[in-house]
Formats: sequence, structure tokens, C-alpha cells
Amino acid sequence: YEIMDPKDVGIDDNAIVLTARSGRAALKHRLHVNGVEAEGEKLDKIYEEFLKLADKKKEVTDDHILVLAGAERSATHNVKLDYLQVTTGKGVRSVASIGLQVANEHFEAAASGNGPVDAAINALKCIIKRKMVLKEFTIQAISKGSDDMGKVHMEVEYNGHLYYGFGANTDIVTASVEAYIDCINKFRN
Repeated sequence: YEIMDPKDVGIDDNAIVLTARSGRAALKHRLHVNGVEAEGEKLDKIYEEFLKLADKKKEVTDDHILVLAGAERSATHNVKLDYLQVTTGKGVRSVASIGLQVANEHFEAAASGNGPVDAAINALKCIIKRKMVLKEFTIQAISKGSDDMGKVHMEVEYNGHLYYGFGANTDIVTASVEAYIDCINKFRN
């Protein structure tokens, strides 16, 4: 899809911008550059989600693409987020209601917390009853703007081991829960 190698003119591969007009070949190349191989039906699903995102955004970054590919990879995980509802505000205690699929069985719980993320993780812990300790919690914007996706990196200690998780969503509370779930899905029993 490129008439010349961007490196020949001093442009890093990562500097190429994808938009709604970018085709499957461009997306496949960006995935490959980022270490993700996608063919056939998997590429089709990622491309469909890419087009939806590209319609909302002027440009789609590598971080966005990795999130789309990561969402595809998460299909094999044992714990999945079905829904999350959080009530929060100034002068009130945050409350979260969560629904999870754990080994294809549905569970629901609700809990309160010091803020929306704390309430959501407390609700998750009502379902996943393991002694887990959140060691690190980092929130970062993928690009600028209040309507953009935020990415969350977490480090959770379980059974003497550290596990790293990642989540991304336009809702930072959802991204936080997804990052925590990503850690849980990596636990060794």
C-alpha cells in the first residue's frame, strides 16, 4: 500500500497515520509492525472495529490498534466483564454493580468504595474471592482529548507473584476493571 519505504525519507514506521480511508493491508502492516499477526476472520473482525473507531477519530494510533487486537485476544480468557455500572459524585459514596462471566458462568455483585475505581474493584473482589493486592495503577491517555481512550496498566500481587494487566476504554473506570481482570486471567493457581 506504500509506494516507498518511509525509512528511506527519515520517517519512522510508527509515524504513519491510519484513518477511515486506510485499507486492510495498511492495518495488517501496522499490526505486524507491532508484533501482532492477523489473517482471515481475525483480521476481518479487527478491521470492522478499526473502521468504527476511525469513523469517530481523525487518526488511529498504534495504541488504538493494539487495544483492538487485544480485545480479540481476550476471547480466550476465563474471566470476562459483562457489564459495569458506577454511581459516583461529590458528597456521596461511590457504588458499583458488576457482572462477570467466570468460566462461562454469570456472576453479579455490588460494592461501595472511596471512588468509582475502588467501588468497581471491590465489587469484582466480591466475585473473585482471592487475596489480591493492587501494587501499581497507572492511567494514561492514548492521545489528547476528553473523548479519547484511556489506557490503564496495573500490577497485582497474588500468591507471592506479580501480574501485569492492561485495559483501554473511553471510560477510565471500565478500563481499570479490564486491566484488573487481565491480571486475574494471568494468575497461576
